[in-house]
Amino acid sequence: MEAFMSQRVSGIAIPRHVLEREDMRAALARHDFGTVFMLARKWAGISYSRIADACSIKAERVGALARGQGSIATYEKISLIADAMRIPGHMLGLAPRDWEASQAMAQDARGETVNRRDFLRVSAVGAGTLLGAVDVADLSSGRRLGEELPKVLARRTARLRRLDDVLGGGDTVRLYLSEYEMTKKLVAGGTYTETVQQRLLAILAEQAQQAGWAAFDAGNLDLSKRLYGESHGIANQAQAPHLAGNALAFLAYQTVGGDPREAVAIAEASCAAAGDDSPATVTALLHERRAWAHAVVGNARETDAALATARAALARRNATEEPDWSAWVDDQEVTIMTGRCWAELGRPLRAVPLLEDVLAGFDDAHARDKALYSCWLADAYATAGEPEEAARVAGRVLDLSEGVASVRPRQRLDPVLQRLRVHAAVPGVREVLERSRT
Repeated sequence: MEAFMSQRVSGIAIPRHVLEREDMRAALARHDFGTVFMLARKWAGISYSRIADACSIKAERVGALARGQGSIATYEKISLIADAMRIPGHMLGLAPRDWEASQAMAQDARGETVNRRDFLRVSAVGAGTLLGAVDVADLSSGRRLGEELPKVLARRTARLRRLDDVLGGGDTVRLYLSEYEMTKKLVAGGTYTETVQQRLLAILAEQAQQAGWAAFDAGNLDLSKRLYGESHGIANQAQAPHLAGNALAFLAYQTVGGDPREAVAIAEASCAAAGDDSPATVTALLHERRAWAHAVVGNARETDAALATARAALARRNATEEPDWSAWVDDQEVTIMTGRCWAELGRPLRAVPLLEDVLAGFDDAHARDKALYSCWLADAYATAGEPEEAARVAGRVLDLSEGVASVRPRQRLDPVLQRLRVHAAVPGVREVLERSRT
């Protein structure tokens, strides 16, 4: 099979000068394969039929992707395209591919290099990994771990986090979990200064949260709850109150689906645990999740106050002081959460304009998140008595979530579809209900 793959992909390899084009690099970083295919045809003369054959994609779908219709979001298909078109792994957030074995160095998210002999080794985890694993054989047998190792692990953890932008938890949970277990072995087996220990524990707490989030997204709630609990304990050991607060915020976000009042209590505790001196994006993240818990319970006043705190925090943010795990929180994110909260509170006149405006500029490459946010827009339209618009948005959710390894878009959409059943005689509604059953 390997020999066959090597022979097959060499004929459609994207030339280096095309891969290095700015537009190609940007498309690869977004996992925008429609643009990748279009640029490969334009600048390398690779026909869509050849791409379809090499990548095991129907020719008509390749053309549709190139026209901006649909997306590719599973790890297996992304890996296949990388190998078929000879796209280096780092350009897609993947590990170096088998055919890149001649490379002596592995790259981190910023293009810096780390000595592969000391820290990185390409290895298999389940069906495959996205990054090489730290070689614990040399580092975990009582060897003294220096200050460089936490820096390496922090960069690796940040790079892995980026995968959540485009992949669902079903595709990442095993990878994140293996990274967490690997770091636990390092911490348990090595010797280090107190400063290095504290940094390693903080990274371990981050990794537990990352793995917990992926497990939650994949529908494994028992695993995610366990990991959030472990992260909270480790963060306290590391004297990292911001991470301890975030572990509780994750737990509150999960708990709101089962016991909303308990989720409110946990969310309030998360803000208290993080303290008043949290970086701006940490404060915004914790308080927007606090707002969400209150919204689900129906506490409009508390919801509004928490959202106001989140917005005020972002007004004072300093990019150099924000941790990577919260740096993604921005004004757009808080606006989305505001729209979600108002939809949950049954206030569609407030929710619809916010969500419509933000989603209009939201990249389809972030298919899972766009699908989720669109669920609340559909819900708001249904509440407003606009079943046709609700059905239109619900159909978009079905398009976006196709092939995404996350249980959450469909879980959130199903109650909206149930509400639309009373309008089944309306043509647009009937069509989306029929689609949802296939």
